[in-house]
Amino acid sequence: MAGTLSLAASTLPHPRRPLGSGSAQDRGPGGAPGGSRWPGPLRHWYENDLGWATVPASPGEPLRLVTGVRFDVLDVPARAGVEALRHLTPSSPVALQGERMRLLVAAGGAEELPGLLEWLEWGVLGLDVRALGTRGRMEAPGRPGHAEDIAETVRGAAVWLRPPGAGCEVEASLPTLSAAGRVQGAPDLVRVVETVATECHRVRLRRAGREPDRQALASS
Repeated sequence: MAGTLSLAASTLPHPRRPLGSGSAQDRGPGGAPGGSRWPGPLRHWYENDLGWATVPASPGEPLRLVTGVRFDVLDVPARAGVEALRHLTPSSPVALQGERMRLLVAAGGAEELPGLLEWLEWGVLGLDVRALGTRGRMEAPGRPGHAEDIAETVRGAAVWLRPPGAGCEVEASLPTLSAAGRVQGAPDLVRVVETVATECHRVRLRRAGREPDRQALASS
């Protein structure tokens, strides 16, 4: 498994930052450039091409996507997210930001997460899994293949690992608690969460196993 993770990690793109200039709606006070790092075309792409709600960026801040409407988000450690990719479809949107991976799931999935973890008997362990649902916000990655969205490479910025496809029908590719009644082939949220929880626990066990060695080194 370690070899698989190492290979997957090596293929992850370096996060990039968007341009500081843009359309009038993305400029600072008085129309001066630099009010938002995200240009108008990016917001247009999300809102018009994909049908995703956005939150206008404050000066110096990135554009953000509204969760809980078209989709929810599972925010998990990148190492655990890599393991969960096999349960998704190639068209399931996945974003990366620093050492965190954001798996887009069907709207309502964030609400189901606590009960699902309890049912899987992971609820009492306090795993490093966060959910973004109603009234949540997710930093909007730049459009794939559009250099005009890019100003500079900065570690920690959001990028699409698996970008959403063209059109407004993202729901068919999102993991859901029950695939019954949904588009055939929709990923199973239970498998995704179980895989993420298992890997989070393994990572914690590895860290716990190394901790005594660090303490011994510090006291020597």
